[in-house]
Amino acid sequence: MRLIKKLLTCFCWFLFIGIIIYAGVYLYARFTPKLAINSANKFTFIDINGNTYNADTTDKWIKLEDISPYLIDATVAIEDKKFFRHHGFDIPRIIKSLYINFKSGGRLQGASTITQQYAKNLFLTFDKTWARKIEEAWLTIRLESHYNKEELLEGYVNTINYGGIFGIENASNYYFGKSASDLTLAEATILAGIPKSPGYYSPLANEEAAKKRQAIILSAMVKNDYITEEEKEEAVNTELTYLGNKNTSNNETLMYYQDAVLQELYQIKTIPATFLETGGLKIYTYLDMNAQNILNDSIRKNTANEDELQLAAVVMDPQNGHILALAGGKNYAKSQFNRAISSKRQVGSTMKPFLYYSALENGFTPSTKFTSEKTIFTFSNNQTYTPHNYNNTYPDKDITLATAIAYSDNVYAVKTHIFLGEDTLVETAKRLGINANLEAIPSLPLGTKEINVIDMTGAYATFANEGYKVEPHLISRVEDENGNILYQAEEKRENVLNRGIVYVLNELLTCTYSKELIDYDYPTLINYASQMTKKYAVKTGSTDYDRLIFGYNKDLIVGVWTGYDDNRNIEGSKGVISKRIWLETMENYLKDKEDNWYQMPNNVVGVLTDPTTGELATNDSKHKKIMYYIKGTEPKNEDFSLDDVIPTIKEDEEDTENENNE
Repeated sequence: MRLIKKLLTCFCWFLFIGIIIYAGVYLYARFTPKLAINSANKFTFIDINGNTYNADTTDKWIKLEDISPYLIDATVAIEDKKFFRHHGFDIPRIIKSLYINFKSGGRLQGASTITQQYAKNLFLTFDKTWARKIEEAWLTIRLESHYNKEELLEGYVNTINYGGIFGIENASNYYFGKSASDLTLAEATILAGIPKSPGYYSPLANEEAAKKRQAIILSAMVKNDYITEEEKEEAVNTELTYLGNKNTSNNETLMYYQDAVLQELYQIKTIPATFLETGGLKIYTYLDMNAQNILNDSIRKNTANEDELQLAAVVMDPQNGHILALAGGKNYAKSQFNRAISSKRQVGSTMKPFLYYSALENGFTPSTKFTSEKTIFTFSNNQTYTPHNYNNTYPDKDITLATAIAYSDNVYAVKTHIFLGEDTLVETAKRLGINANLEAIPSLPLGTKEINVIDMTGAYATFANEGYKVEPHLISRVEDENGNILYQAEEKRENVLNRGIVYVLNELLTCTYSKELIDYDYPTLINYASQMTKKYAVKTGSTDYDRLIFGYNKDLIVGVWTGYDDNRNIEGSKGVISKRIWLETMENYLKDKEDNWYQMPNNVVGVLTDPTTGELATNDSKHKKIMYYIKGTEPKNEDFSLDDVIPTIKEDEEDTENENNE
């Protein structure tokens, strides 16, 4: 009994001291400067021409009294039913949440109030450190001490994320084409459900999940006497039409660019942590709306009948790394997952140009030959590996490097890879800026490792930039609300490749659509040659479930991936969609520009050659094309193959590993 009395006394003292501290903190907060709460999420995005392009921001601030009462009641009922009774923290709810999380052994429940969520929105990023949590708690107290509940609720609904759309007025116009003042109960409860998980509960992304969330909110409203059971049932059964029209240009992919800008912004260390220090941000980007619209139109046209096929595309100026346009999917309204910045995929044969630069650097020429036939590679540990050519097409003869590139021959690539040493390709990829964890394995030149589309586009830009590596980036500078420069991009160019060798490689990459290379098969892009009005270096790649293409000249580089998020096989005509998007984007963007190809370096010579044999062309040659060589390496009618250097075995039986990457 005495022990219980002592514990009770200690508890009372702790409670008393806690109340004193709590009151003291609130009193101190009352005398701190008043926070400018209407600055949360206030971004102004500016394109390369100086025009603003805010896809959806908080510029449409709406007064609380002008918002549908249904939306207000639904928000309070589901997010913080004691909002009008607590002082920023729902202590019983916090204790209950801690107990449930402790009992379940994980973090299953949160207990943030509306004020706490609003405080969190004042930060540029949502770090989950203890220091950040303490800052958020202090801001919560300051908000509660300076503003009444109506003001806080107004700020919250004007800045919260409704599926990539910030602010209730923006969201209402976006989803339903009306002001937030006119929302019905059914519409309001759909919108109120989105902030819990914006990418998941957006009705455009997942209507089934959105409707389930709506039912939970309506039940909470009934429980808290906001509506009747009859009103709930009517709202649940109301069929809604969602517009999803974000801007006047009807550009379904623009928000992907904006997402990528924000991701880059969050990585800039010179930007203050909160909007309280900046009053909002002006973000100057390299977005070229002409390029974005061209890319968007091509995506819309070529994926109109493809419900689930997805894509990632990057349009970049290779001279400086400026990303002019970007798509992380075909329609942001239906999927906010940004595949251009957040996804890695197998890159197939688009890895081969990195290998062939290494080969040229180590003495190969466009005429260097290997035998392309079904080949089993046997290694010292008795393991075997057999690459398969696309459609199992083998010439069963010596082919040149030019031919191997034109047909994307896998056997030639693996022989080259082993001849050079498997570490060579890894080192070259790193030199080009590929930071993915690449293993020195036989299948690496066939693109069996996963790499991000932006990283691949940046690596190809080194070829397009004649050997100078540039960093892909979207932001040129950032200013605060008063015009003070917080960040200025540094344009970095690092010479990492030999210009003469790059020139030879760029010319070789035109063989992918050259009629002079039609022999036992057809170059991979021969069907598109007639549509090309300019000269491009281009390489395609494929796996069973990926299609990629990267192509460029001095003015522009475009990289495109298409595939399914669930890694299902790509079949039929779906396999050419990436090529069409690439070609249309390149051609339409450059249509008013001259053909800007590269000037031949002094250490390079052009020779009229039979590209299929690698020998000097004669009057009797079936194939004739000017091929380019480093001076002194041009053909002299010597027929030389490197096959005798590669220890291989040709067999008819199936191997232990089958690689079908193009």
